[in-house]
Amino acid sequence: MNKNLLAGMFLSVTTLTYAQDDAAKYAASITPEDLKKHLVIIASDSLEGRDTGSPGQKKAADYVSKHFKEYGLQPIATAADGSKSFLQKYNLYKRSWGDVYVKADGKKYEFNKDFYLNGILDIPAETSSAVVLAGYGIEEASYNDYANLDVKGKAVILFDGEPKNTDGKYILSGNDEKSKWSAPVSWQNKAKLALEKGAKFVFIITDKTGDDLNKEIRQRAVMARRFSSPTLKPVQESANRVTSFVLSPEIASQILNTSVQKLMKEKSEIEKTGKPLSKGLSGNVAFKVERVNETIETENVAAFLEGTDKKDEVLVISAHLDHIGISPNGEINNGADDDGSGTVSLLEIAQAFSKAKADGKGPRRSILFLNVTGEEKGLFGSEYYSEHPLLPLKNTIADLNIDMIGRVDEAHKNDPKYVYVIGADKLSSQLHTISEEANKKYVNYKLDYTFNDAKDPNRFYYRSDHYNFAKMGVPVIFYFTGVHEDYHRPGDDVEKIMFDKQAPIVKLVFHTAWELVNRNERIVVDSNKQ
Repeated sequence: MNKNLLAGMFLSVTTLTYAQDDAAKYAASITPEDLKKHLVIIASDSLEGRDTGSPGQKKAADYVSKHFKEYGLQPIATAADGSKSFLQKYNLYKRSWGDVYVKADGKKYEFNKDFYLNGILDIPAETSSAVVLAGYGIEEASYNDYANLDVKGKAVILFDGEPKNTDGKYILSGNDEKSKWSAPVSWQNKAKLALEKGAKFVFIITDKTGDDLNKEIRQRAVMARRFSSPTLKPVQESANRVTSFVLSPEIASQILNTSVQKLMKEKSEIEKTGKPLSKGLSGNVAFKVERVNETIETENVAAFLEGTDKKDEVLVISAHLDHIGISPNGEINNGADDDGSGTVSLLEIAQAFSKAKADGKGPRRSILFLNVTGEEKGLFGSEYYSEHPLLPLKNTIADLNIDMIGRVDEAHKNDPKYVYVIGADKLSSQLHTISEEANKKYVNYKLDYTFNDAKDPNRFYYRSDHYNFAKMGVPVIFYFTGVHEDYHRPGDDVEKIMFDKQAPIVKLVFHTAWELVNRNERIVVDSNKQ
């Protein structure tokens, strides 16, 4: 064999051995104790659940920024004054409910406690209106609640559903068959008709009472949150005139200056005669339905470690910094696993690479440690970064994303040495191979690909921040250990985190990153299994 070739082979093997030794040496700095040291701060009650844009979230951003600075990482975002910052600031926008109430007979009724709304109204100042009872609000050839009723310029109060006769048969069909006036969205048919007749507002008397009504209002309150969801762009909202107030017979009777008994007698009269009311009850109501604009100021935290000979290429390692904040009942959701576990993992990986660089063993490619926000609201921080990258996405070789790796799920309660690996093969076969080899060489955990299956109904591949890189063509791996009983609950606390189990997963991410940033060739994008 050629002597020079033999010497070259020996040198390559020796260099590879030293590189492996270096990787293991710096990975050893990632410890359960250090992970816990950071997490007791990140997931403490003082940060109040790190809700997006909240003071607690900003405290968390400040904490990780200070540590990134201590590690010698560079800020590359641009602050308002033109200086460099670790904070990539952005805004979320939403329209939300402001002051919403109904007043009748001197009493004030609360939104989502005493009544709820179907649809959206925007009435910023208190408005008063004459009100008339319009039976069931139905117009058909055989039955017409509006035949002898003028509702122009007034509000109407309507009974829910459609009338039955004394035999329990529906008056319109004469049998057990319901019509469109009893459909799940029959309120829309009734509201549209009332508005066509000239009515200005619609109130519907629900058939539910007691606990059933309270449960319905609570459910509707949760559903109403969709009208207050944040977006990355200012909200252009057109209030839908097809809206109804849904309230109890008690509130309706107050509005109509009558008793519940008399109001229900009017309803039973229709059922008894099979005919609409000859004259409806009337009254007055005042109400306010305020929609307000809200801007949520938040920020991603981006810390840069410059590479050596391939520094223009960059690996992103990401986790989301925020959580869901405080529950309506005042309980704090600390999010120790979701995603405090990912946040502190980034700190440990950053420190390990920083130590390597300080020792002259820094990565060939650059690394961006990216703590995003807005994940719980809709992956907004990573979406913002993908649309406003601090480093060109064409030079971004991969994103390794960590979200919830501190607990075990039901499927692995007796085998904690595992991690779900999601997305590794979606865009790059090489990334999948590197991940497998790093695990086999250094960690030897079970790599569970259950959620990597495109047919998996959980669709976790689309539900964390890596996806905003993947959809831009950047290869990704999502590290995850599954959902547990404390997911999005106050019980997601530090004392339940399995740090001894978490640390090897963090080392797996580190070793995978080490190979990605130090190999001769950038990994290829050779597949599209998304």
